[in-house]
Amino acid sequence: MINTGKLAGCTIFITGASRGIGKSIALKAAKDGANIVIAAKTAEPHPKLPGTIYTAAQEIEKIGGRALPCIVDVRDEAQVKSAVDNAVKKFGGIDILVNNASAISLTGTLATDMKRYDLMNSINARGTFLVSKMCLPYLLKSKNPHIVNLSPPLNMNPMWFRNHVAYTIAKYGMSMCVLGMSEEFKEEGVAVNAVWPKTTIHTAAIEMLHGSSAADFSRKPEIMADAVYALICKDSRSITGNFFVDEDFLKKEGITDFSIYACNPANEQNLLQDAFLDIDAAEIHSSGDKRQTGKLTDLFRAIEGSVSAELVSKTGAIYQFNVKGDEAGVWFLDLKNGKGAVGKGEPNQPADAILTMDSQNFFAMFSGKIKPATAFMTGKLKITGNLQKAMKLEKLMINLKSKI
Repeated sequence: MINTGKLAGCTIFITGASRGIGKSIALKAAKDGANIVIAAKTAEPHPKLPGTIYTAAQEIEKIGGRALPCIVDVRDEAQVKSAVDNAVKKFGGIDILVNNASAISLTGTLATDMKRYDLMNSINARGTFLVSKMCLPYLLKSKNPHIVNLSPPLNMNPMWFRNHVAYTIAKYGMSMCVLGMSEEFKEEGVAVNAVWPKTTIHTAAIEMLHGSSAADFSRKPEIMADAVYALICKDSRSITGNFFVDEDFLKKEGITDFSIYACNPANEQNLLQDAFLDIDAAEIHSSGDKRQTGKLTDLFRAIEGSVSAELVSKTGAIYQFNVKGDEAGVWFLDLKNGKGAVGKGEPNQPADAILTMDSQNFFAMFSGKIKPATAFMTGKLKITGNLQKAMKLEKLMINLKSKI
């Protein structure tokens, strides 16, 4: 999306802007002439994560922007107040706030210790509320004030709670700030909206969750930057209280080619859907509730009938399936050697990818009722090993749909 110059002279306060989506938004706005307040914790280089508030500031200034790096832990009221005060002192006010800082842990109730629970809720929900509260006195003086929270639509489908209820509570806390503050400050003209990605975005957090191969099934942070940019360029009185999805919003802005955002354009049709979006949700919910009457042996016979030398040459991977539930067992699929092989038990060679799921969902996935990417993001499918090779199974599943 081409910059318009509409943000020239505006001051944008962005939490978590030292890397990833936050930094991408900062660079996009800086090219438009905005002043950027980089509010993040990372002052010293992290051993595993790239970027600091100072390196982000250097990148902004390199493209002609103005930046103010501030050491801010959004849980610390004094640090937030100091950063806001310094921003007003340097730039004269605050026009736009982007609440990007967030913590994630996709763990179930018993696996979530309270320290991690408190961290997520303190950063995501409380931090968003606190930073918004501190910035609002100045936003109310702006000619076109916006608050943008990078949080999901409020979706009460139980599947978004059952696998990581603590994280869902924390992210929905950010979304409830949108719901409440948009109504509270509507008459004053402060736009409060949320933007959420349709697919996973390649960031350090995604690599930590899914490994480096996740990039092949993710989009670049620039798609979120373009969506946020298009939003904050609009008249604040005309657009508030919305939960936008990046791709859908950009389509309305006239964007038609989304391959430019894919980390690997060849995989544009096989991107991982992000959480909290009910794409295919009705299918997933119904198939997960129904008992499957087929036998695993019959299913693997059907899989064996679809194996060919051509499929082996295109796939080059060995899979192990750890099936739980009514028809528990371990099976393997060799699509690396010879003409391929299928059998019960572990493979003779180390598996490139190990897929773990309940037998009900296993049948649903191989019969085409659940897409592998969707099953993975909703927690129905656990993958260890090479994610990219695991996702190659989708072609085999397409062949199997007519046989099961």
